[in-house]
Amino acid sequence: MTTPDDVKASVREKYAAIARSKEQGDGSSCCCSGDDELEVTMIGDDYDDVEGYVAEADMQLGCGVPTDLANIQPGDAVLDLGSGAGLDAFTARHIAGPDGRVVGVDMTPEMIKKARANAASLGFDNVEFFEGDIEDLPLEDEQFDVVISNCVLNLVPDKPTAFAEMYRVIAPGGHFCVSDIVVRGQLPDAVRRSAEMYAGCVGGAIEEDDYLELLEEAGFENVEVLRRKTIDVPDEALLKRASKEEVATFRDGGAIESITVRGQR
Repeated sequence: MTTPDDVKASVREKYAAIARSKEQGDGSSCCCSGDDELEVTMIGDDYDDVEGYVAEADMQLGCGVPTDLANIQPGDAVLDLGSGAGLDAFTARHIAGPDGRVVGVDMTPEMIKKARANAASLGFDNVEFFEGDIEDLPLEDEQFDVVISNCVLNLVPDKPTAFAEMYRVIAPGGHFCVSDIVVRGQLPDAVRRSAEMYAGCVGGAIEEDDYLELLEEAGFENVEVLRRKTIDVPDEALLKRASKEEVATFRDGGAIESITVRGQR
C-alpha cells in the first residue's frame, strides 16, 4: 500500500528532477521515470504578459495564475505554498512592492536552491524561501495577509492538515487564493493514472465539492471558485493505461478541472 510518506517522496523526487533538468538547460518538464516515461503536457497559464514575471523561475508546473485574483495590496505579507523556483512569489512581490514581504515554502531542496539564487540575482531583500512541508509549516501563527499556491495542494496527501495550516498562518481578516486541480464525476483509477502521466499535476486531485468543503471545515469563510477551466486529456493519453470502457465512463459526465479558489479567514 502506498503511504502518504511514499507519495511525498515520489513528488519530491519528481520536482527535484525537474529542477535539475532545468539547471542543465533541458527544456522539458517530464517528471516521470522508467517504462512510463513520456513528455508531460504542463497545463499552466501563460505568464508572458504578467507583470513581475521572472522567466528563470518558470518551471512550467502551474495550473493557473493565482496572483491575478489574489487581491494583493502594496505592503502585504504574502505566503506562497509550494513555491518552486519562485515564479508566483516574485509576481506577488511585484504587487506587494518593496514595503511588502513574500515568503515561499517548498519541500524540495533543489527548488529552494533555485528560488534563493533567483532572489539573489534580482536583488530582492524582502523575499525569502524556506524548506518545509505544507502540513507542518515552519512559520508562526497569523502573520500573512494573503496565502497563494499554484497546483500544489492537490498533491498533498493530508489536505485537511494542509488547509488547517493555511488557516493558522493567515492573520485575522486575511485571505487565500489558490489555483489547483480537482475532478468532477467518476474517475476510474486507471483513468486517473493515465491523466497523471499526461498532466503532471493530476495526482492527488479530489472531487471539487470535497475540496471546497475541506476548506470550509478548516474555518475559511466566503469560499468561492473564481475561475475554472477543463483540462483536456486526449483519449490516446488515457488509453495508455485505461480501457475503452473506463474512458467512456469518464467521458460520461466526468472532468478534470483547474480552479482558482479564494476564501477568507
